[in-house]
Amino acid sequence: MDVTSQDFHRLLPSILGAIADAQFVAIDLEFSGISNQQKSRTRPPRQNASGKVSLQSRYEEERSAAERYQVLQMGITCVGESLERGVYVLRPYNINLNPFPDENMNIQRDVTLQGRAMQFLYRHNFRIEDSFPSGVHYLSRAEEAEERQAEAQLRARNVGPIVQLKEDDTSSLEFMDRVRQEVMAWKSQPVIKPDFLNIAPIGHNQPSYLDRGLNSFQRLLVHQYIRTEHPDLTTSTRQGFIQIRNNDKERQDAERQYQNKTFEDRISRQVGLRWLIEAMNGGDLSALDPESFIPADEANRNAITTKFNDVRSRLKGNSTVLVGHNLFLDLIYLYACFFGPLPDKVEDFQRIIHDLFPRIIDSKYLATHNNPDVAAFNLEQLDRMLDQQAQPVIEIHPGHTKYVTASGPAHEAGFDSLMTARLLIRSSVKLETIGQYVEELPSPTNSEFYTPPEGEGDDLIDFKEVPEQLAVIDRTSSESSSRPSSGVATSRTTFSHMTRFDLLGDLSDEIDPFTLQPKISFPEIQLKRDAECKIDNETGRRLPAWDSDFWKVYGNKLRVNGTMEGVCNLGSWPQ
Repeated sequence: MDVTSQDFHRLLPSILGAIADAQFVAIDLEFSGISNQQKSRTRPPRQNASGKVSLQSRYEEERSAAERYQVLQMGITCVGESLERGVYVLRPYNINLNPFPDENMNIQRDVTLQGRAMQFLYRHNFRIEDSFPSGVHYLSRAEEAEERQAEAQLRARNVGPIVQLKEDDTSSLEFMDRVRQEVMAWKSQPVIKPDFLNIAPIGHNQPSYLDRGLNSFQRLLVHQYIRTEHPDLTTSTRQGFIQIRNNDKERQDAERQYQNKTFEDRISRQVGLRWLIEAMNGGDLSALDPESFIPADEANRNAITTKFNDVRSRLKGNSTVLVGHNLFLDLIYLYACFFGPLPDKVEDFQRIIHDLFPRIIDSKYLATHNNPDVAAFNLEQLDRMLDQQAQPVIEIHPGHTKYVTASGPAHEAGFDSLMTARLLIRSSVKLETIGQYVEELPSPTNSEFYTPPEGEGDDLIDFKEVPEQLAVIDRTSSESSSRPSSGVATSRTTFSHMTRFDLLGDLSDEIDPFTLQPKISFPEIQLKRDAECKIDNETGRRLPAWDSDFWKVYGNKLRVNGTMEGVCNLGSWPQ
């Protein structure tokens, strides 16, 4: 499902609900640039004889890139579990980001596009121009704090020290002479009508006027003049002008409330995509006003608000299991984009990320753990390698039909997050079913991954072979054009693609097979988090429980190729 700025706030409650119900959330990011590891090294890198750099050196390279480049697209796949049918249900979202802040914000961003990265994205049908009209805004925690400080300073200037105009500042002197004349003429009327006076730029009512209104210095002068010479009057800033009224406490309080609400609404809308990140890490969503996404003519406002409050309470303090593929780089950009400046030391980065997301899984680490045969495989190859594994059953939610076909748009963040979710489900169930997983064996300095001596590799996982418990359906038989019955199973070692009809599976009654669009109505799928799920795992139909020893081996470890350490360990897996 594509999510744009036009429908983001309308879809926000349902996306937050999907996160709250999710067993885990898989993410993927696309960037405007990445590090050039050779050119970015301004001093000899810390490396060993094999040419591998230290984890700290690699972190510094990626941090420098994340400070310069932006996240342009984010994919989020929420993975729930249908208890009634015993299947995993995936809800993928593809979201373009608008890197430019709203023009009414005080913060500024430098947006940098790397030629190599943009050519790569362009080849995969990403168009940077789409980010401007349809990209979703975002505001990091640090930027929000900066914006609040700027707003406080702006309001404080209205009661600050007196500004004295210089004799040679003729334009400002002429402006203030006109302001004084207009104010005195307005106050001298026997009956003041209207009950307000608008101070706008000179010539604002002329057809040739093209300016945007009073500048910040002119606004300051008007506020100062009224405050010091007309205490019986009050001022308020409007779009391009200053409005003057008789001083009224009730009106002042109402004006202050209006200013506060306007500012908070602007902040809330600019925070945008970060609301989803806050939901994932169990952050506080109390500042998210339901009025920001409930249509004005909505008849069921109370029911929607009640449901949203329930989702918000379930999310607070309950961080999701966060999953990604080759996640080290994504986490660096994720933090820089949505939280703030990255720390200097990788140890501090590890600690901060672990505090934000206590349970993280890198499907790249899962797939390559003691498994050198697949070290060079990319995400799409790994996904295809396991796509014939029949258990667990994985379905795409009928409301998310964009990626219902087998060959989706590779390197589109939404589809990559979907492949990451499938890879995590299938590979973890496969490893758990085999029941032979051990801590990663030490890697010699002259080899990317450990290759065991002959006779010592029995506990390694062959992703090309499928355990008997997970035998798959052969959907590529040329003997018949019809779908084979579920009783025909085989293990395959070659890649194959399902047809669009094969992929519908149990959803065929809920999706029109010709349009691949959901029918007008479909049954509500009840999705629950792990604590509420009771499906038996003995037949390899469920992920290993989050509190099992399995995740002590595979959880909170990020694969970082080309480094001496090989792994970025984020900390212990919480039980």
